Amino acid sequence: MTATTNPTSEPPPQATTTAGAKSAGVTAMGWLHTAKFLTTAPQLHFLPALDVPEIAFVGRSNAGKSTCINTLTQQKQLAFASKRPGRTQHINLFSLGKQGVMDAVLTDLPGYGYAAVPKQDKIRWQQVMANYLVSRENLKGIVLMCDPRHGMTELDEVLLDVIRPRVEEGLKFLVVLTKADKLTRAESTKALSIAKLQAGGGEVRLFSAPKRTGVEDVATLLWDWAHPNGATPAALPAQVP
Repeated sequence: MTATTNPTSEPPPQATTTAGAKSAGVTAMGWLHTAKFLTTAPQLHFLPALDVPEIAFVGRSNAGKSTCINTLTQQKQLAFASKRPGRTQHINLFSLGKQGVMDAVLTDLPGYGYAAVPKQDKIRWQQVMANYLVSRENLKGIVLMCDPRHGMTELDEVLLDVIRPRVEEGLKFLVVLTKADKLTRAESTKALSIAKLQAGGGEVRLFSAPKRTGVEDVATLLWDWAHPNGATPAALPAQVP
């Protein structure tokens, strides 16, 4: 007997889900592409008071933080990547939103742990970042950059201890394992397993700028953080004018 097919039948649920995820990722990327420089501040009290969700990027110097931000926003020089890590010692804010309506902010915190930075500067910036992460009222999520070839450092663990109370209260948290293209499949699996144990309930994603690994996935997650009331990326145009 020859099997018959129904040309009007609906696509399999898995295909629909995959298409929806792809559409959400593309549109979330369009949203991130609207990122524009907002302001910079050497100390916490110089930052403007904001009433939109703020998502902070933190990480050790050389962990790939600037590359990650520039890849997500599809802008080559939005986040400054110094040839001498540790030189940038300001909090930089970038606004997000179409047609002049700001609906979220990305915060680029200075990289930490670079050996050439004087000890007093390290201590000062650790205190500035700790104050920001603990007291910034509109902070809704934290993205921690980590080079999986080296794993989480002692300073990363200190940062996790600082934010743990806020994470337990609902603050979103993501560990991005950068430079994933430099890992084998087995190394990637192991790095994910270890990071999930260390993240303490936070999300973990592999990320590679050259291979585009995890880019749309992270973008969609950031969208969800910034729009907690159930809005979906499909509500925005996929293309940015």
